[in-house]
Amino acid sequence: MRFSYGWVVVGAGALMGCVAIGALFSLAVFLQPMTEATGWSRTGVSSAMTLDFLTMGVAAFGWGALTDRFGPRIVVLSGAVLLGLGLVIASRATSLLEFQLVYGIIVGAAAGAIFAPMIATVTGWFEKHRSLAVSLVSAGMGVAPMTISPFARWLISAYDWRTAQIVIGVFAWLLLVPTAMLVRRPPSLSGEGAMQAGAAGSGKSDMTVRQALRSPQFIVLALTFFCCCATHSGPIFHTVSYAIACGLAPMAAVTIYSAEGLAGLVGRIVFGLAGDRFGAKPVVVAGLLIQALAAGGYFFTRQLDEFYTVAVVFGMAYGGVMPLYAVIAREYFPMRIMGTVFGAAAMISSLGMALGPAVGGWIYDSYGSYGWLYIGSFGIGLGAAAIALTFPPLPSRSRPSLQPA
Repeated sequence: MRFSYGWVVVGAGALMGCVAIGALFSLAVFLQPMTEATGWSRTGVSSAMTLDFLTMGVAAFGWGALTDRFGPRIVVLSGAVLLGLGLVIASRATSLLEFQLVYGIIVGAAAGAIFAPMIATVTGWFEKHRSLAVSLVSAGMGVAPMTISPFARWLISAYDWRTAQIVIGVFAWLLLVPTAMLVRRPPSLSGEGAMQAGAAGSGKSDMTVRQALRSPQFIVLALTFFCCCATHSGPIFHTVSYAIACGLAPMAAVTIYSAEGLAGLVGRIVFGLAGDRFGAKPVVVAGLLIQALAAGGYFFTRQLDEFYTVAVVFGMAYGGVMPLYAVIAREYFPMRIMGTVFGAAAMISSLGMALGPAVGGWIYDSYGSYGWLYIGSFGIGLGAAAIALTFPPLPSRSRPSLQPA
């Protein structure tokens, strides 16, 4: 029963991640029509996404701690309610500042309640197929560009951006609230299994949160996660607008985003299987190198087929790498503090995600081109791979403890 219901939790997490992260990233599709309809600058609207990532990061840490204490169901249910609320209120914003605060804080907090808690929860349900299970949850987020983004584009074309956001908000309520009721705490943290929560992983069973957050393994994990997200956040958010600036039709530009998402879905499965077979660390390093090269490759793209080619490689790389950070964390730290530890790592990674939208918008407003965005992403991506090479050796399961710094 443990493993059979674990796959139900995986399915619930994939669906919730698809809707939550898809709604969050749909702002990339709203960017151009919003600026044209309201007169707000691209930098201003993009800054709402920056605030989203900052809020999501701080919220992920808090939600992760609540998950460790009260279980994941109440946390993801709260996130589901907040997500719909934030989108509906943001659609009624009459000023840029109002939109930035509502979309950036409420929607960001909602996404933080789903991403990190669900990933952390799933790591406790599996031992043998942990990389694949976590990757499948993350795959739900990869499906988002193929579902929520085209849906948003269709709504905007048929109605307007305000109506589109209301519809997506109501849609989020209808799907996520009942799905949240399927989420359960891992068996290792209930009943007699609670006494063995630390033994399920390789981390020291009595390790405190403070010890974990000061350990070299967490520092390297957080820095790698940060640079990885800083590498792909700008290209993800601005590529639709970049493609339109290159002369492509808006719907064609959105299909590039969808192709990137489809590739990310495949990448999550491929990298998840590879992580189970070869270990998460070497797979992460390889993925980070591919991500850096693909991010730089956007600098040279102009035609639709070129965009598709780069998007497929880029999507597979960043999509495949992202779930494996949770797998690495689970190798180092006990399950009973996993929500807090991974929430802290997600908080730091969100600072990297926050850079791309605002910096990309500033680059375009200042230079009339996105060129420097992709050059910068390439450089940061190489840095992420270099940092990942310094991961401490994974603790042997035969050893009784992992010594924190």
